[in-house]
Amino acid sequence: MANHNTFGKLGEQKAVDFLKASGYEIKARNYRYLNAEVDIIAEKEGFLVIVEVKSRNKGFLEDISDAISPKKIKLLTMAADHFVAKKDLDLEVRFDIITVIKNGKNFNVEHFENAFYHF
Repeated sequence: MANHNTFGKLGEQKAVDFLKASGYEIKARNYRYLNAEVDIIAEKEGFLVIVEVKSRNKGFLEDISDAISPKKIKLLTMAADHFVAKKDLDLEVRFDIITVIKNGKNFNVEHFENAFYHF
């Protein structure tokens, strides 16, 4: 596996650990539907939370609004709709972004709730 793939998987695991510690129940990881893939699907307090994880090394600065393209938002929405229908869920859906920044041996995790509304 390429180094960036390994780093991405490590970032996703850090995000899962963060969500669990914050009281989220993980429903699915790397959920695929057609051309869409959702990194993490979690549930907390009546919300189904669709989470996109962005892992970066320190020094790689990218505005959060540039991290997710309109096409990616459309794909995530389509996959979320499919997940809700397939599982016959009656939950509000929220789209979040978690950034995982590696700084030496440490990781900084930031959680942006309702991230798509911030653009």
